[in-house]
Amino acid sequence: MTMRNINFTKLPANYLFPEINQRKKQFLQTHPEAQLISLGIGDTSEPIPSCIADTLSNAANNLKTVAGYHGYGLEVGQELLRKHISTQMYREKISSDDISISDGAKCDLGRLQMLFGPNVSIAVPDPAYPVYLDGSLLLGVQNITSLSCTSENQFWPDWTKVKNVDLIYWCSPNNPTGVTSSKSQLSSIVQFAQETGAIVIFDAAYAGYIQDKNLPRSIYEIEGAEEVAIEVGSFSKLAGFSGVRLGWTVVPDKLKYRNGHSVKADWKRLISTIFNGASYISQAGGLSVLSSEGMEMIKKTIQFYLENCALIKNALVTQGFEVYGGEHAPYLWVKFPGKNSWEAFQDLLERLHLVTTPGSGFGRSGEGYLRFSAFGHRETILQAVERLNRL
Repeated sequence: MTMRNINFTKLPANYLFPEINQRKKQFLQTHPEAQLISLGIGDTSEPIPSCIADTLSNAANNLKTVAGYHGYGLEVGQELLRKHISTQMYREKISSDDISISDGAKCDLGRLQMLFGPNVSIAVPDPAYPVYLDGSLLLGVQNITSLSCTSENQFWPDWTKVKNVDLIYWCSPNNPTGVTSSKSQLSSIVQFAQETGAIVIFDAAYAGYIQDKNLPRSIYEIEGAEEVAIEVGSFSKLAGFSGVRLGWTVVPDKLKYRNGHSVKADWKRLISTIFNGASYISQAGGLSVLSSEGMEMIKKTIQFYLENCALIKNALVTQGFEVYGGEHAPYLWVKFPGKNSWEAFQDLLERLHLVTTPGSGFGRSGEGYLRFSAFGHRETILQAVERLNRL
């Protein structure tokens, strides 16, 4: 018989979110009357604005006509969409030729891990979005440095302890902590990469939530980043496309391996081999998002989620909890003293019928924390706040 991929043995027994769903299921079996409110999995809740949804619908309807039918497209995505991302997201500082369109940031993170292969050393923040570590482990990466990010160090690691690293994963605004990196902090990462020859994989999936103009939305706002960084972007949280599936990745022409070979050339070769391009329908929706009307509508939705965050944060702070994030991200990172993360999760599940996300699922440094998501209808959020006020 075929042998199992040995790298699966290096992963936790269960991925974080299926484990949460299993615990919800078990709770409801013994408490079928419970009305659970989920502040856990970070999935958008509000409808896609009509101007964007209509474009998606029209694109689908076009496929039933001879003139409007589309088959395979470019693996890197439609040129017009890439140009709009260049203009809207990067003010044309990034060439459209350096942008490739994908079916979501999570998928492209996996493809990037395939690009660099198993024989790299990586640095991963702790806590972090699980795909950074789990995807690397599945590829067989063995040399892994954990960058502890806690309230004690203001969620900023000690870079002097990072040695001999090829890839650095960084996310801002951060999932799960909700903390946003300053321009000086990102500058120091770029400088570190320049000095060591490392490549930064920068996850900007939540950049649209940044409200302070002094905070960078892209690593390419830092001088020299085009020579050391790859950036992954997403329409999922920006425009409610978590079910539509659309994202992009920037691999600049200036980015080279240590031997001088083009990283972008290998990236294009990889995606042309294993990917047939994002859906024509989703790309049409992406163009609508980036229109002037679309951008105005999604800004309103983002403000709605941030208002949700403020409501939840106020309730938690009033109850005396130590709370981080929420100003520039749809997440709150909450310390529960005296409890580990799963104990705190179970306590809120049983006492308040609230579902959160255990911080330990994002890494060892997340132990004792819960992540609260602000995605939800306002009525549901107000009900959750009412319950939190009973803590």
